[in-house]
Amino acid sequence: MKMHKRLSYAERAALCTNHIAQQLFSLLAEKETNLALSADVTSCTTLLELADKLGPEICILKTHVDILSDFTLAFTQELTALAKKHQFLIFEDRKFADIGNTVKHQYQEGIYHIANWADIVNAHTLPGPGIISGLSEVGLPKQRGLLLLAEMSSAGNLINADYTQKTLRMAEQFPEFVLGFITQKKLSPDPWWLYMTPGVQLEEGKDSLGQQYVTPQKALLENESDIIIVGRGILKAKDPLTEAQKYRKAGWDAYCAGLKA
Repeated sequence: MKMHKRLSYAERAALCTNHIAQQLFSLLAEKETNLALSADVTSCTTLLELADKLGPEICILKTHVDILSDFTLAFTQELTALAKKHQFLIFEDRKFADIGNTVKHQYQEGIYHIANWADIVNAHTLPGPGIISGLSEVGLPKQRGLLLLAEMSSAGNLINADYTQKTLRMAEQFPEFVLGFITQKKLSPDPWWLYMTPGVQLEEGKDSLGQQYVTPQKALLENESDIIIVGRGILKAKDPLTEAQKYRKAGWDAYCAGLKA
């Protein structure tokens, strides 16, 4: 266990200058949930039903808009209405990975117009800082936020410790737009960065395609992440709402235990 006092979500919100980070830390504290739902479904109707049913339990709804077979802009309006109703943020898991000029168009234009409705997006840092500059030109005026992929949960991925540290250094160049990281653990003593961990289930294990799962306790208590991202652990349950409530409790209990450590 780390020998330092952890700050609460509310305390960290007060230290943030990034608009979305401040908003999200405050939401975590007020709603008492650090659960993000990975809604990897292929139907807009199904996604909206999940958002309405599970919205009260989550802080973030993570989407993959390009797998929706019946996408329309009207869907995004309904989704943002549900986000406001149930008090969660929308995170489009786009994983941008191109030069700055290209990602600007991918973010703002095309058929999805992601910047118009997604509070948060993410990006790989492989192309260099130009990708952040390009995305920020679109996102900053709309008060959006960016997560950088510093670590991944899939077996055999090519991200190493040096890559992770360079990603952190890159984020430090854009504190007004980058709010944090997709990562398996806390990366910096600076309290304003937010960490989201994918691949979380109630029991450790892995799937047939290399996804490696950690528990809420390991992610939040041992590794000092802030938000757990759960998909199939909830979506494949017989009763997704009851399962979401289990994850919400497990995540919040782990966070509270960390404050007392």
